[in-house]
Amino acid sequence: MKATHFQSAALYHGLSTSTTRRTSMPIRRPALSCASRISATPSPFITLCAKPASPIQFTSPHDHDDDVPVPALLTNPNSDNSSLRSPESGNTHSHSDVRREILLLTLPALAGQAIDPMAQLMETAYVGRLGTVELASAGVSMTIFNIISKLFNIPLLSVATSFVAEDIAKTAAEEYLSEHSGIQNIGNGKSFERGNRKKQFSSVSTALLLALGIGIFEALALFLGSGILLNLIGVSTENPIHNLAIQFLSLRSVGAPAVVLSLALQGIFRGFKDTKTPVLCLGIGNLSAVFLFPLLMYFFQLGIAGAAISTVLSQYIGTLLMIWFLNKRVELLPPRMENLQFGNYFKSGGFLIGRTLAVLTTMTLGTSMAARQGPVAMAAHQICMQVWLAVSLLTDSLAASAQALIASSLSRNEYKIVKQITNFVLMIGMLTGICLMVILGASFRSLATIFTQDSEVLQVVRTGVLFVSASQPFNALAYIFDGLHYGVSDFPYAGFSMMVVAAISSTFLVFAPSHFGLHGVWMGLALFMALRMVAGFVRVLSKNGPWWFLHRDFQIA
Repeated sequence: MKATHFQSAALYHGLSTSTTRRTSMPIRRPALSCASRISATPSPFITLCAKPASPIQFTSPHDHDDDVPVPALLTNPNSDNSSLRSPESGNTHSHSDVRREILLLTLPALAGQAIDPMAQLMETAYVGRLGTVELASAGVSMTIFNIISKLFNIPLLSVATSFVAEDIAKTAAEEYLSEHSGIQNIGNGKSFERGNRKKQFSSVSTALLLALGIGIFEALALFLGSGILLNLIGVSTENPIHNLAIQFLSLRSVGAPAVVLSLALQGIFRGFKDTKTPVLCLGIGNLSAVFLFPLLMYFFQLGIAGAAISTVLSQYIGTLLMIWFLNKRVELLPPRMENLQFGNYFKSGGFLIGRTLAVLTTMTLGTSMAARQGPVAMAAHQICMQVWLAVSLLTDSLAASAQALIASSLSRNEYKIVKQITNFVLMIGMLTGICLMVILGASFRSLATIFTQDSEVLQVVRTGVLFVSASQPFNALAYIFDGLHYGVSDFPYAGFSMMVVAAISSTFLVFAPSHFGLHGVWMGLALFMALRMVAGFVRVLSKNGPWWFLHRDFQIA
């Protein structure tokens, strides 16, 4: 028998020993077209949907030479949420099961995704009432802050989720073997203790230390280089918003470590399949900002500086709460530094850093071109961008759920389940985009008055209703495809395709504003999202990429 990826029995850590069935069968495992860490990593969780002694057969362009023996199949027929089923149960999931699981994962993630954009909207609304110059200054500063702080944050969030989930699965396997195979000593020779003893995960410690180091670096870069960064995006010392922007950005830089740690912690909690704790902590942090904004901005008359301080305090409140909850569950630091996984984090996040850099470069170029149109145009652009990103990012929660489910199902060769997930999230993404387009098209003109009362700014903002509303279907599907790429670990395509899309869109952004003004900036950003959507369709429709199984028939013989 040939060597196999699977070196341990299929395990499910929540099973009752009284309901465990054991069987042995050969499985013909197709070679995946996308060599990735997630799909290629040995996993103790294997779902089998065939009768005993019936191999699974696939009609695909790939070789199926490896007969994989599974010495023990563990089932949990009493668990509704488990993807494991007994050999007699047939299919693992029905369409309704898949949809219910996606929705249950999406709802808490949706709340978490909505918190940060809503906080930025609230900050924009408060600053907008101070005046046009203040709003434009905050808009430029927020853009620079997002560029620096999110360059590594998004890859760290995605990688931490996968690494922590893998660590948990490994621990569950060792725990099962210790309990059911008579193994008393595992790992370094010490007995595995359950109960209230906090567990140690090197992936958790690595993510936290990386986040802290990156956060400190970002804070120093923003504080010391605020003037240089403003000049790079076209805000010179002669610009009326320059001095206020430096003040706002310098104060916001203090919150950079909290922002990076917050995203890393969210990834860690996702690895634990806990989306409620981050929502609770972030909600408390942002709720504090509701009281801090008027208190510092108006009562203490700190103005735009009060807005920045309020945001920083709320960020640290949410982050410290998450650290407190995490410390109750696991050891934050490992006993030995050599257990850390810095190399794996850097390797897996490389492609995503390139992708994130391409996105941020395009968005920054758009802001820079808008700033060159003057303070009124920049203020209007800031309002449109905040609404545009706030509503479109809501679909990112659906993409995150799809990513987790697809990665899990694909590692178990559940291609039919992956098809169901893919079709469902694309359909929901399209419907969400259409609904947002209709809602914003009908309400955006009135919605703009929340952010400013300046008649000149409002006049420009109302001309952007087509940009904000009509691009929503593109935005929704673009974010969905990001989740699909990550789910099949197609990180190279996600990175390289984004670079091509960004290059085309950036070229348009350089020349269009000179002919169309601020509308040229919005047209370029809409083109950027539309091309991202097209790139996603091209990959999914390809018969030779990681989505080959969408175009092949497979059956259980």
